[in-house]
Amino acid sequence: MGSNPPEVDMSALVRRIGAFLRSPRGQQLVERGRRELARPENQAKLRRLAARLNSRRR
Repeated sequence: MGSNPPEVDMSALVRRIGAFLRSPRGQQLVERGRRELARPENQAKLRRLAARLNSRRR
């Protein structure tokens, strides 16, 4: 038996994610994310993370 993971149908995955994001629960999570991202301390954390990831690439 091979150790390769089963092939993933990306279009099906994208459709499922889109359907979830349109659902009431998905809308709640999107709104929560927007509220969290509006907070200055979370923006600073995200900038630090992005800087760390960018420095690893070089």
